[in-house]
Amino acid sequence: MITTALPVFGWAWCFGFSDPVFRFQEKVMSYTSSLTRSFVTDLPSLIGQRVKVCGFAETIRDQKHMRFIVLRDPTGKVQLTQAKVVAGLSAALDALTPESSIIVTGRVVAAPSVKLGGLEVVIETGEICGLADARLPIAEDSGLDKWIDHRQVSLRYPGQQLVFAVQTTLEGAMRSFWKQHGFREIHSPKLMGTFSESGAEVFAVKYFGATAFLAQSPQLYKQMAIAGGMEKVFEIGPAFRAEPSFTSRHETEFTSIDMEIAWIEGHYELMEIEERWLTHAIAAIAEAHGEEIKQHFGVEIEPPGCPFPKLTFEEARETLEKLGHALGTRADLDSEGERILAEHMAKATGHEFLFITDYPAKHRAFYHMRRDDRPDLTKGFDLLWRGIEITTGAQREHRYGRLVAQATERGYKLDALSDYLNFFRFGCPPHGGMGVGLGRILMRMLDTPSIREVTLLSRTPRRLRP
Repeated sequence: MITTALPVFGWAWCFGFSDPVFRFQEKVMSYTSSLTRSFVTDLPSLIGQRVKVCGFAETIRDQKHMRFIVLRDPTGKVQLTQAKVVAGLSAALDALTPESSIIVTGRVVAAPSVKLGGLEVVIETGEICGLADARLPIAEDSGLDKWIDHRQVSLRYPGQQLVFAVQTTLEGAMRSFWKQHGFREIHSPKLMGTFSESGAEVFAVKYFGATAFLAQSPQLYKQMAIAGGMEKVFEIGPAFRAEPSFTSRHETEFTSIDMEIAWIEGHYELMEIEERWLTHAIAAIAEAHGEEIKQHFGVEIEPPGCPFPKLTFEEARETLEKLGHALGTRADLDSEGERILAEHMAKATGHEFLFITDYPAKHRAFYHMRRDDRPDLTKGFDLLWRGIEITTGAQREHRYGRLVAQATERGYKLDALSDYLNFFRFGCPPHGGMGVGLGRILMRMLDTPSIREVTLLSRTPRRLRP
């Protein structure tokens, strides 16, 4: 750590008063340590005052008698000015490299010619807290893989800072909706003794001489909470899928947002709740970050209107066939079909969101409730946003006998499902819910080409580091 703490009592002192520099060191150190940190956005109201600012040295420009540093903190950038005639201070900052972390104290002065806010901070003391290597490993235009390899640097770019500010606001708005509507938060275990879904695509881990599995979703425990009388529950937490997918929207570990609601009358009620929940959250993003998102990502954030357009799977199949994209014998949509369908419906309705409902039962989870008039179809749905699935939901089968029958029909071993099935042996209300991918919401909201651009650290079949 390279540091200096030198008093500066105006420019006249800098240019030649003969008072010994270190005579006032103890006094100045005591004074500066009593300063509380100011952020860049605070500085316009602090002109003429001494401040302490902390951040990264984004750029450094040396002249014969002056040094100019652009300091960046989470709220913005400010120019720091240092007179090189102050020998001790100059020596301390001579080692400064771009992206080093620094603490500076100084006086805020008006400087109309300075583009960064029309002010600058005249440095009195400076401390290099973390000296950066002279050569940074990436630039702003480096490829995505390099960005992830050196995440501690790529996270510093303003666009990336904005991603996580948006994520924070988004989750806060979601929680405010849940609080307003009587939901309770749960934290389900991620180590399980049985499968949370079908048993496919699970990670097995050693567990004290036995085998445990990483949870694919909190599905089992959401339903247990409903059976236990908690009528509305939610969870935001990690989920794991051992899926060998290499697309721009799949990860092996991701953040899942889950809801489960009791006493519903059908899956259309669930869709109506999600419409209001998403509209509430997107409105909060528009208000808090709309201008910044437009500046950094070129996207206009507007809350969607309700209700969202809806097509049954059969209607979606027929529409795609007319558009020249036949699904053949598929019982779900492929990624290209989702894109084509969403674009078509956006033109027809002016809406970016689209629900696809009533999927064939054979390719949906065994616990999805079947339609009484069409047992081959489920009371389930997916939600597409600009052609990417962000939600899967359904009314669940809450009747023990029917659950056992549907599991047996799939060929599942009932012993392996005994914990789950027992949740329904002692009475359970009609209920349903959904799982939503946080990364996919951010990906669509900010219109990024890859989910890895809006994820703190990516996990894929080929990436387990850093």
